[in-house]
Amino acid sequence: MRVFLSAGEPSGDHHAAVLVRELRSRDPSLEFIGLGGPQLEAAGCRLVADMTHLAVMWFLRVITSIHCFVDLARQAERSFLDAKPDVCVLIDFPGFHWWLAWRAKRHGIPVVFYCPPQIWAWASWRIKKMRRLVDHVLSALPFEHEWFLKQGMASTLVGHPFFDELQVTTGRPSSARLTDPQTQPPHVLLLPGSRGQEIDANLASILRAAARLRAAVSDARFTVAALHERHAARIREVVAADPEARRLGLRIVAGQARELMETADAAIAVSGSVSLELLAARVPTVIIYRVGGFGYVLQSFLRRARFITLVNLLACREPIGRASPVLLPPRSVPPADPEAVFPEYLAVQDPAERVVAHVAEWLQDPAAIGRARARVAAVAARVAQPGSAARAASAVLAIAGGSAASVSLAGRREAA
Repeated sequence: MRVFLSAGEPSGDHHAAVLVRELRSRDPSLEFIGLGGPQLEAAGCRLVADMTHLAVMWFLRVITSIHCFVDLARQAERSFLDAKPDVCVLIDFPGFHWWLAWRAKRHGIPVVFYCPPQIWAWASWRIKKMRRLVDHVLSALPFEHEWFLKQGMASTLVGHPFFDELQVTTGRPSSARLTDPQTQPPHVLLLPGSRGQEIDANLASILRAAARLRAAVSDARFTVAALHERHAARIREVVAADPEARRLGLRIVAGQARELMETADAAIAVSGSVSLELLAARVPTVIIYRVGGFGYVLQSFLRRARFITLVNLLACREPIGRASPVLLPPRSVPPADPEAVFPEYLAVQDPAERVVAHVAEWLQDPAAIGRARARVAAVAARVAQPGSAARAASAVLAIAGGSAASVSLAGRREAA
């Protein structure tokens, strides 16, 4: 049996690699081919091409890379003809993967979406395309699974793959700071994003918030967690050019975000799947995401999710619902929704002042950080459960073996 996998971003590359190892543990004779990155290749998948370096966001960036994606799609289709896989597993990265799904379906290959695109949040009209191109979704989130079923998609709830690799902390204190204020200064972790454009858009606000936080909490120490050394070098350049940031004595560390979370009292992070890692580590966090005025107005018409942060969507009562459309961006940063477990700011203006208010309160008031940790712990206990790759592997093998109908029925029973 041969499995084709495609992952277009570093996080998807990781999830695909974990899935390959789980599949191989069940059937060592399986063969793997696909598009991905170094982790997928290290897990034993023969790569047609490395796609992770093309992770892009926003329309114009995609347009400038279109020729690369066309070439990758052609290479993948050639492998469909030559290798004749029994199933095609797509991980996130929807824009390119719609093309790939169409090509796989054209050659009679069942298509499975692991960590499916969040069309329930941004593009619900795409469900018709998804029903046409995708045979089965392996849903990461409970409300997502229920939504797909209501839309007529075959879905199995497997859980989020991030929790397979994370060590979910259960002994972290919930009523006091992690560090002893008499012996160690408070530690604030800064996470400026996993993409270059996220760093460019958000790092200045994060550094400004850190500087203002230092003025409020004089002994606070700060660590910037970069995805890899290339991002770390970029961050060092920005810090070196900012006199206020230089005075903070920042540590800039590449590739150790999870380890750093274990020692953090609080975090300031760019919105993304890192919020799930912070949830598992029980770190009270403020989420930011800077956008331009046009982008803010556009997202208000497109968004169908109450929050932009996965943790907040998992925690709230009604995660899916239309945002309030606006014709003009706000002139100031509005306060965070009190129902948000991680206060979040999708902002045009600089949210540094709002961010500092939360973090300073946590670091200075044991009762406040206790309440924040208790809220985070309650959500983590409910959703931060491992086993996604194992459940996904079972579904993939069943679909590849022609048992997609029974898998779909099982998924529907779970939702009932």
